[in-house]
Amino acid sequence: MVAFFKSRARSFRYAFSGWWYVIRTQKNAWIHTIVSIIVIAIGLWLSIGPQDWAVIFLAIAMVWTAEFLNTALEAVVDLASPERHPLARVGKDVGAAAVLIAAIASVLIGLLIFGPPLLAKISQLI
Repeated sequence: MVAFFKSRARSFRYAFSGWWYVIRTQKNAWIHTIVSIIVIAIGLWLSIGPQDWAVIFLAIAMVWTAEFLNTALEAVVDLASPERHPLARVGKDVGAAAVLIAAIASVLIGLLIFGPPLLAKISQLI
């Protein structure tokens, strides 16, 4: 039983190491961090409901997951093809496109969830 918990702890350590690698090395991860914080702050300010929070957190997780997978894909492509190769470029471009799709979908989700209460809040302030 102790070995099980040690192996789980090691797995978490590897996962956090990967997370730290992305934060340290990927410039877009900082953009995702700032945008995630801003989105959470807006959600708190607008007092959105639990279902809206669930969708917002799923959207944030979708973008982060795409970024992490793209970073992993880039590392594997660089390892497999140290020289420039057209297929390596395709792999990297497709990975970047996945992040872009997740980001666009998240923006649309944010507009749908935050739009009406944000407009109501702003109209109260005016």
